[in-house]
Amino acid sequence: MIRSTYLLRCFLMLTVASFSAGAENGKAGSVWIDPEVAAKEDADFSIQGEYGSASVGATYGVQVVALGEGTFDAYVLQDGLPGLGWTREKSRRVIKGMRDGEKIVFVDTEKKISATIEGGNFLLVSEDGKKSSLPRIERHSSTLRAKPPQGAVVLFDGSSADAWENGKVENGLLRASGATSKQRFGDYTLHLEFRTPYLPKARGQGRGNSGVYHSGRWETQVLDSFGLDGKDNECGGIYSITEPRLNMCLPPLSWQTYDVDYTAATFDASGKRTAWPRITVKLNGVVIHENLELAKDCTASAPISGQLTTTDGPVHLQNHGNPVFYQNIWIVNHPRK
Repeated sequence: MIRSTYLLRCFLMLTVASFSAGAENGKAGSVWIDPEVAAKEDADFSIQGEYGSASVGATYGVQVVALGEGTFDAYVLQDGLPGLGWTREKSRRVIKGMRDGEKIVFVDTEKKISATIEGGNFLLVSEDGKKSSLPRIERHSSTLRAKPPQGAVVLFDGSSADAWENGKVENGLLRASGATSKQRFGDYTLHLEFRTPYLPKARGQGRGNSGVYHSGRWETQVLDSFGLDGKDNECGGIYSITEPRLNMCLPPLSWQTYDVDYTAATFDASGKRTAWPRITVKLNGVVIHENLELAKDCTASAPISGQLTTTDGPVHLQNHGNPVFYQNIWIVNHPRK
């Protein structure tokens, strides 16, 4: 075990440096856009994911992130997985792991916990010697495949991209190609489903990047941020404005959902803005922003910029060079009285 631990630490120091350099140079390695193919071609894909309980009341939850070449980060969360007990105020510890024969061995640099993955279970030993066996689970958004209500405007149902400028359909999915809705909207409720690719060697903004721009100006970030801090430039963040309450991002190649209530800005009779837009966002069925004021004319890279003077605008799906896909997009207009 001592030899295994020493080799792991040496290996991690070398690989972290090389992976970071590769990401900066755009050399992200292999990319998978289909979960069945990823599972067949990369053994790490089936290790990555969530371990613990799908209900509230667990002692621990663990999110394991694949980093390529048999290396992993595991985030050990106090009181369960995000949305099931863990909050930002509770303990979150990251431990490094790599393959050692048929199992994955994790090392905690502070030596407070130890862990392995064997037979589909995350085997955790806490500082006091207490052992926990956490099974791998797959969670799904509570709003996945939500049907558009009567009167909704269907922007994409898999049949065509006719509702979009620069829309591109691949295998019944809408690709993140910089598509902009032809129709403009004021106050609305938006439902949208997205899937980020599996790019284990990529890092940061190169890991499944896109974004949904509301009224063409304010971005709710789309990114493979599974297990990460939950910053404003990660999935669920309002880019350059605020971070989400909770990182509710699921693993790459999972279908995920945004459900957004957007209230446009208001102007008086002279055209002077009297209120900024406001937004409530659910990521995978959990509220991560509630009635948030968007006190800024636009966020970075918005297709519509400059001073805000109108109450309506399009939905825009950012092209950031990554194969991100969308499905089941619909919107409900809320006319103002």
